[in-house]
Amino acid sequence: MDTAGANTEAIYTSDGITANSTQLEQLKKLFPACFDADGNFLIDRLQAEIAPQTDIGREFYEMNWLGKSYARLLRNLPPETLISEDKTHNAKPENAGSQNLLIRGDNLEVLKHLKNAYTNSVKMIYIDPPYNTGSDGFVYQDDRKFTPAELARLANIDEEEAARILDFTDKGSNSHSAWLTFMYPRLYIARELLKDDGVIFISIDDNEAAQLKLLCDEVFGEGNFVGQICWQKKTGASDAKGIATITEFVLAYMKSESALFEFTRNTESFDLNRYKYQDNYFEERGAFYYDNLDRGTLGYIESLDYPVKTPDGSLIYPNGRSKQFNDGWRWKWSKTKVENGLKNGFIEVRKNQKTGKWGVYYKIYHLVDNDGNKIERSSPHKSLIQGILNTHATNEAKEIFGSSGLFTNPKPVELVSRLISFINFEDDLILDFFAGSGTTAHAVMQLNAEEQNGSRRYICVQLPEKTDEKSEARKAGYPTIFDITKARIEKAAAKIRAEHPDYTGDSGFKIFQTADNFRQHPDKDFSPDQPDLPLNDELSEEQLQTLLTTWTLYDGAALTTPVEHVRLGSYTAYLCEKRLYLMNAGFTSADLLAFIRKLDDDADFNPNRVIVFGSNMASAMQHELDQAVRGYTNKKEIELNVVIRV
Repeated sequence: MDTAGANTEAIYTSDGITANSTQLEQLKKLFPACFDADGNFLIDRLQAEIAPQTDIGREFYEMNWLGKSYARLLRNLPPETLISEDKTHNAKPENAGSQNLLIRGDNLEVLKHLKNAYTNSVKMIYIDPPYNTGSDGFVYQDDRKFTPAELARLANIDEEEAARILDFTDKGSNSHSAWLTFMYPRLYIARELLKDDGVIFISIDDNEAAQLKLLCDEVFGEGNFVGQICWQKKTGASDAKGIATITEFVLAYMKSESALFEFTRNTESFDLNRYKYQDNYFEERGAFYYDNLDRGTLGYIESLDYPVKTPDGSLIYPNGRSKQFNDGWRWKWSKTKVENGLKNGFIEVRKNQKTGKWGVYYKIYHLVDNDGNKIERSSPHKSLIQGILNTHATNEAKEIFGSSGLFTNPKPVELVSRLISFINFEDDLILDFFAGSGTTAHAVMQLNAEEQNGSRRYICVQLPEKTDEKSEARKAGYPTIFDITKARIEKAAAKIRAEHPDYTGDSGFKIFQTADNFRQHPDKDFSPDQPDLPLNDELSEEQLQTLLTTWTLYDGAALTTPVEHVRLGSYTAYLCEKRLYLMNAGFTSADLLAFIRKLDDDADFNPNRVIVFGSNMASAMQHELDQAVRGYTNKKEIELNVVIRV
């Protein structure tokens, strides 16, 4: 078979395969903290991770703190809230078709809600969490109101430790232990939301930088550490005692090793002034400069001391010699590589303008190496985000709000924009679950507009933390930080549209929020399938819609997925993807018949699950629906199931 010109690919290969390599890869995805930086599997860590009881007799290096068992429990507990939609805001023309999200609520609750629909969906996370400085307002708040006995049983710890943990959750704390307990479950779920080639960037300062590095090593895996970027946030600190701290850090981790190859490389940070020359025949190589091919400092090697022919026919050896001689000088490249370099324009034999002597020079190109391969340069830390100061953020806030005092220590848009620009994006999602002043949303919209066809999307989460009664924010009409976030995004979108009138991309956003769970006992956690909840006599339309939104998200539909109203006789059902929700009361046998007919006659109607709000459907009708679906042989051969939720 003639395969000339065809692209071939080795699909099946035994390279690198061992008896347990596949199983180790699966373990690495599930338990990245159980592998060291070299990829070695640490079985003791795995045993500690999955053990029902901690065996303190087998100790190894690990990070520990008061509350770690509680943090591990929090990462797995279901949310206590529901999710509702701001229908008025979302119905506005600029927001109706938007794929951007702003979610109001505690970010741990929101992350838990997002887990089903958004696992492996987020390309980049940027967060600017509380720094635990003692003056930044951080207090630990994740209190599930357990008794010491309950916490001891659920977290597999003794009651004395459980009582100590509950003591600092009751009192509120800004200790290292409290901060780590606060961060751990959030980062753990955040990792689940990242794509395999996803990356997380975390802003932090000296107060918790060391603890955060160790925590991320545990959550993301030590081998997935990308780097810690130091950036200068201000030019001085006249009120500082001792050393003036004018820098902060951005910690970067990837979900898996595949993310490394997605980082865009920064070539602009290199000194381009030295690339003085341009090849007319090789423009794709970029500009270049010359360097001597002979070296006297690398050590003499006889095989690298050979003649090179000059344009006038004479021969030249290293160091301008006319013959082979061991004086310590030799060519940098082998004879074969030099011949290829001369043939392909990577080497020139030319006279030195000052001495008039022949010399052999190789070209160092900006865009390719000496074999013609494209160069991908990693950016040095200094050049990544230099020249960006917090004063820029202050000026941005003043330009948008007319005041710079509404929000404390916002991050500059260019800082987040620069981080975003390091990643190769397509139609990808960026998450910020400490949204604050809304810088991430602003940066995403700004970059999309500057690129004209940019299609990055964002999810921002912000707690409705109250602003101080005497603050400029409260005086300006912003009772919560969430209100500032919302206003910043709206004002930034308007500014971007004015500056880029030809941009037609997404500058709107939808709003959702956590809501009190009106369907559970105070001491019960939320699960849509739990059978022992008290039945409400009647739920309002708003409550039914909140339940519907929560369930569609739980069932794997993104919050921006359309929910279609479906008429079945006199009854209104809701279709989301291939799931049909029967939420309203009043479903009758006639409506069931209309449902069956629609299955037969409507070619576009192909649900595979019917999810029933059991509190609004009599048990006899539930039974009739289930029997009808079980006994129905539909023309489309759809495998249809009925799920009753109460």
